[in-house]
Amino acid sequence: MRNSFKAAFKGLYLAFSSERNLKIHLFFAITALILARYLQLARFEMSLIILAITLVIVVEIINTAIEKLCNKIEPSYNEQIRDIKDISAAAVLIAAFAAICIGAYVFLPHLTSRFL
Repeated sequence: MRNSFKAAFKGLYLAFSSERNLKIHLFFAITALILARYLQLARFEMSLIILAITLVIVVEIINTAIEKLCNKIEPSYNEQIRDIKDISAAAVLIAAFAAICIGAYVFLPHLTSRFL
């Protein structure tokens, strides 16, 4: 079990240290958490934000793993591999869009009541 955790943390480190998109997602996640703290969101709202952040990061990590596997299987250009990568990237796009919608649903009422 200890080796499993060690491998998982190594994978997390590898993903975040090598993938620019994960760093971008992490920046927005931290920004959302800071804003959530500033606005003093209710527990349910905070849960939605954490769930959205988790969804995006998990899907991005899975996308990264799929891309690395595809590159290992077929290092040269291949239309089927390209399609697999595009489909995997589409999953990240959908997760990110869902996170944006959740963020708007949670944050906008707080921001408009505070600043308008």
